[in-house]
Amino acid sequence: MFERFGDLPLHVLVIHLAVVLLPIAALTGIVFALVPKWRWLLRWPALLLGLGTVVVALVAKLSGEAFVQAVPTLEKAVAVHEERGNLLVWFCVLFALAAVAAFLLLGGPSALASGKGAKATKSRPLELVTQAAVVVVGALVIWQTIRTGDAGAKAVWDGQLPK
Repeated sequence: MFERFGDLPLHVLVIHLAVVLLPIAALTGIVFALVPKWRWLLRWPALLLGLGTVVVALVAKLSGEAFVQAVPTLEKAVAVHEERGNLLVWFCVLFALAAVAAFLLLGGPSALASGKGAKATKSRPLELVTQAAVVVVGALVIWQTIRTGDAGAKAVWDGQLPK
């Protein structure tokens, strides 16, 4: 199921989505956590993108495993990439949990002039912990996405490009 999309290995397509979506989701979550006046605009995108990171990272992992099963000679070359990808999935799960917590717990103003729909702050200490969690785990998602992609690129391209 996760091996091919048409004539291409699915992993080759999904990784491009992961490289774009994961950092965008993390940055959206970080801005949502740190800029209260934008929360009315970013509440739903931060939640949906946060949950989407898990789906994309998991499909990338499963399609990568299917790709290696189809071409077993790659197993040794992509070992570091695979380890980093496994860790990235867990970071995405933590980020999704932090995004859900932020969606539920962080207060913010309304977009309406009347102020209707504003979300009150429940607890300042809880809000600070939630903000910190989103920022730290979001930064980890960005960092691990870069590391994972770099390991995959090196596995594919080392020794193949002219120097």
